[in-house]
Amino acid sequence: MDTAEILKKVRQIEIKTGKLVSETFAGEYQSVFKGLGMEFSEVREYVPGDDIRDIDWNVTAKFSKPFIKKYSEERELTVMVVCDISGSQFFGSQSQFKNDASAELAAAFAFSALKNGDKTGLLLFTDQTELYIPPRKGKNHILRIIRELIAYKPQSKKTNITHAIDEVNKLLKRRSIIILISDFQDDNFQKSLKLAKLKHDIIPVVISDKMEKTIEPANILMQMENLEDASSTFLADFSNPAFIKEYFNQNNAWKEKTEKLFSKAGIDFINISTDEEIYKPIMKFFKKREHIRTR
Repeated sequence: MDTAEILKKVRQIEIKTGKLVSETFAGEYQSVFKGLGMEFSEVREYVPGDDIRDIDWNVTAKFSKPFIKKYSEERELTVMVVCDISGSQFFGSQSQFKNDASAELAAAFAFSALKNGDKTGLLLFTDQTELYIPPRKGKNHILRIIRELIAYKPQSKKTNITHAIDEVNKLLKRRSIIILISDFQDDNFQKSLKLAKLKHDIIPVVISDKMEKTIEPANILMQMENLEDASSTFLADFSNPAFIKEYFNQNNAWKEKTEKLFSKAGIDFINISTDEEIYKPIMKFFKKREHIRTR
């Protein structure tokens, strides 16, 4: 992809997501994430009805009566887009690859943050940190993030989600919103995910392709390659119902395992697909968050 094509694609995403943000997402974003960032303000004496989790035990012990910590809302939030750019992200059976859909979704959150005066950063990863852009404000900064999401050429093809989560935990000193985008073709990242949840609002975005969910039987026999390991290939017989059934059983089992992991950790997640608009999944997420906040 040459420079002109990259700039054209960035502009297309800017126009499309910018319109959605102006009309809908920015307001939903503010409603859902308002009050997320809290900082310590002072202590005061405990009164009946206060949340006992806010008790400052050191001050309480010193004065022999209970005191609680008071917090004030930070005016500024940080959104960190943490995006998988391993080999499997450069797959797509429809009009776009997974990484194209990732860029569009990231842009929706980034422009929402911009409109609400918040900062956005980017961390691209494979089995290593490929690129880190510190959180900042400004339209040009957001456009750079989108450009890197589209055009960055990774050094590795493998995936290590644990590394990505641990790295962003080290980089972010204050509570932030982490948009973790991947197809989650990895394992053993549960511990890191739970630790990140204690400090941040981490939102996994599970990206998939239509071919991973459904395919019509056809008289096609092809050699398929693992995009994260070129030495791993297999013969795919799409005319064989037994092969198709096993293919989708494996994909569905992995999807269910991943979603169960998120649910068990009490983490909201978003599902997006290369053959669908990102609008509905994001709005579904916002509505779910609003329902939880107002209960």
